[in-house]
Amino acid sequence: MSDLTSMRNIGKELERKLKLAGIETAENLIAIGSRESYFKLKLRFPEVCSVHLYALQGAIENTDFNKLSDETKKELKAFADSLK
Repeated sequence: MSDLTSMRNIGKELERKLKLAGIETAENLIAIGSRESYFKLKLRFPEVCSVHLYALQGAIENTDFNKLSDETKKELKAFADSLK
């Protein structure tokens, strides 16, 4: 099992929030996916924003969140907006 902080874009604070939302490992995050993980975060921490979702997706894809494709960011933003 890998620590969440071993993934790109996941620092100590996001790791803490993910663990409080029930996502304990990198493998958990990958299996659950960015959208469901973001949804769990949003339930526990209503202040999280779409940048958190981008960070989760980037972590899963092993890329910096700001290097996600425009199309991916557009889809993720629409998902995040649907939860407001």
